[in-house]
Amino acid sequence: MLFRFMLAVALPGAFALSGFALAADPLPVLVIHGQQFEPRELALLAGTKLKLVVRNRDALPAEFESYDLSREVLVPANSEVTIYVGPLEPGRYQFFNDFNRAMQGTVVAKRN
Repeated sequence: MLFRFMLAVALPGAFALSGFALAADPLPVLVIHGQQFEPRELALLAGTKLKLVVRNRDALPAEFESYDLSREVLVPANSEVTIYVGPLEPGRYQFFNDFNRAMQGTVVAKRN
């Protein structure tokens, strides 16, 4: 009985701590706002596979596309998607919104 009580108390706390740790992890975020990417140049760590959050705050959908990164993903209006990039060699990688090619940006992969 004591074991069940301790399990009931400890498990939710463990999940809460786990969620907190994940929320505290710094994820690179690329924001679409006012028909622009912010920032236009995003620095990432070379040689590491990373999650990249693309957050669309505009009322129009966007399509994040990069030939250099081999990524193409629809980002609905007022929502976000998570994509994985890398591991990247040091260098510059262009991306754009396929629905509005004037929206462009660059990922810069740098060594630590």
